[in-house]
Amino acid sequence: MTDIEKNQVFEKYNKGTHVYGKIAAGITLLLLLSAPFVMGLHLGAMPSLPAFGKAFIAVGIIWFASSIVEYLVYTPMLGAGGTYLAFITGNLINMKIPCAVNARDTVGTKTGTPENEIISTLSIATSSLVTIVVLALGVILLIPLQPILQSPVLQPAFDNVVPALFGAMAYKYFRGNMKIAAIPLVTMSILFIFVPSLISSTSFMIMPAGAMAIGIAYFFYKKGKAN
Repeated sequence: MTDIEKNQVFEKYNKGTHVYGKIAAGITLLLLLSAPFVMGLHLGAMPSLPAFGKAFIAVGIIWFASSIVEYLVYTPMLGAGGTYLAFITGNLINMKIPCAVNARDTVGTKTGTPENEIISTLSIATSSLVTIVVLALGVILLIPLQPILQSPVLQPAFDNVVPALFGAMAYKYFRGNMKIAAIPLVTMSILFIFVPSLISSTSFMIMPAGAMAIGIAYFFYKKGKAN
């Protein structure tokens, strides 16, 4: 198959992905928004709509900016199929992004290539299926495992699963780009130490950290080009 034929096949694949992705995203959005109202109506526990509107706006202002940043950052990494799957199934930072990045590094594909899009889609789909299986087993075994899960000895480990996961993954990239990573890493670490309340706004803090990393990378790029 020639490169032209490959591109034509990939374009056809992408068009189909966008069609099914938009339909699935629309259905998911409708279910997410309608489910609480349907349950509220059925149980006779509907909240005050003005109060709901104020609360929604207060939270939405923060997450609106964060969602745009996440879309711009993650879409080039995941491709069309991976993006639809990841945003519909959720847990991007905790599971989907690490899975896609690890699969990409294992196979050796590059961001922005058709091969990377296929690998990202397959890895995220696998992650989603595994998550469903694990959650199903968790629900079934919840009562037998309750004493273990609530053990005070293991609680610190459960509280640090995500930091441990991302610390191990981040080290690989920090080691190869220490000049770019050092300033954002130190700045964010100091900020989180002195303002612990920001830890709960990790997605929002991606914006300043990412801006710093992009600015530093651009500075070194220009400096290297000049030299």
